[in-house]
Amino acid sequence: MSLHMIDNVSIPETFDLPDRLTREQKIKDDMLFDKALELIKQKDALLIAHYYTSETMQRLCEASGGFIGDSLEMARKGRDSDKKLILVAGVRFMGETAKILSPEKTVIMPDLLAECSLDLCCNVEDLKRVKASVKDAVVVAYANTSAAVKAQADWIVTSSLAVELGKYLTQQKKTILWVPDRHLGSYIANMSDSDIYCWPGRCIVHDAFEANALDFVKKDHKDALVLVHPEAPASVVAKADYVGSTSQILAFAKQSSAKEFIIATERNIFYKLSLACKDKKFIEAPVASTKGHCISCANCPWMELNTLEKLIAALNDPKSHELSVDEDIRLGALKPLERMLDFSRDLKEGKITLE
Repeated sequence: MSLHMIDNVSIPETFDLPDRLTREQKIKDDMLFDKALELIKQKDALLIAHYYTSETMQRLCEASGGFIGDSLEMARKGRDSDKKLILVAGVRFMGETAKILSPEKTVIMPDLLAECSLDLCCNVEDLKRVKASVKDAVVVAYANTSAAVKAQADWIVTSSLAVELGKYLTQQKKTILWVPDRHLGSYIANMSDSDIYCWPGRCIVHDAFEANALDFVKKDHKDALVLVHPEAPASVVAKADYVGSTSQILAFAKQSSAKEFIIATERNIFYKLSLACKDKKFIEAPVASTKGHCISCANCPWMELNTLEKLIAALNDPKSHELSVDEDIRLGALKPLERMLDFSRDLKEGKITLE
């Protein structure tokens, strides 16, 4: 393994975070459930929501016949649906990914200002400059990036496929330029023995998990398995019984015989975990004080922007909430996305063997 941390790029020290919803705002939002459900059906829209949106949003997604999943799964469901209006509850890059795969459809979001700290950690001009300085490297961009960054990549990858792709490229004797998450990049390098130039970005939610605090929780729950997302720091990953993407954590908990789990990922996954495993107990992994950010739990503040009130506004005025992607950028981003989809398919069908 060889890991080279890139240090000459612009990474925000702090982020301009949206205000948290108050308890009163959440109660008001819950009261709009029936109105939102009726409007989704009336507009013949498909609601696709991420696991990190609120429980209320996920319940609405289920009630309307929509789909809850990871970002690429969301985009694929939008592409494969016969619906022409796709309503994306998540953050902006997820809406862009849906549009990349479904250019002929109208893609709208409750709030177009719903950002992602990882996306904000990687601007396209920095990437172009670094690419020019590491000319022989294959550019692998995490799904949590803008369409413009994706268009500069050779591969797009999700956390569920990141290690496998790292192993595959290592077998091909390729050096990797990885963007933008430093923790996931380090994890890929460690697990696949890759030669990686790693972008120093971070997810403010997963970066806040803290190993020493996790030890204290573990003392009180000695039989609990620790399930960790690979965007968490290496010190936290080292204490995991299982490391995986959000959907992989959900699948692991379902099939495990264990009855208690400490979960180190965004807390809204607890809705799906509790539904799927009614006889099991899930405990939130602790986060460090704040690391300079106004977060008191593992909760993405931008995901909170996806309220039912804003969803209703988007359905009533889709033009003001419509997401567009420049066609040249879309076509540039589509190539590495399709390459990843083909890789995933070939891996499942046994056409690719990893050492």
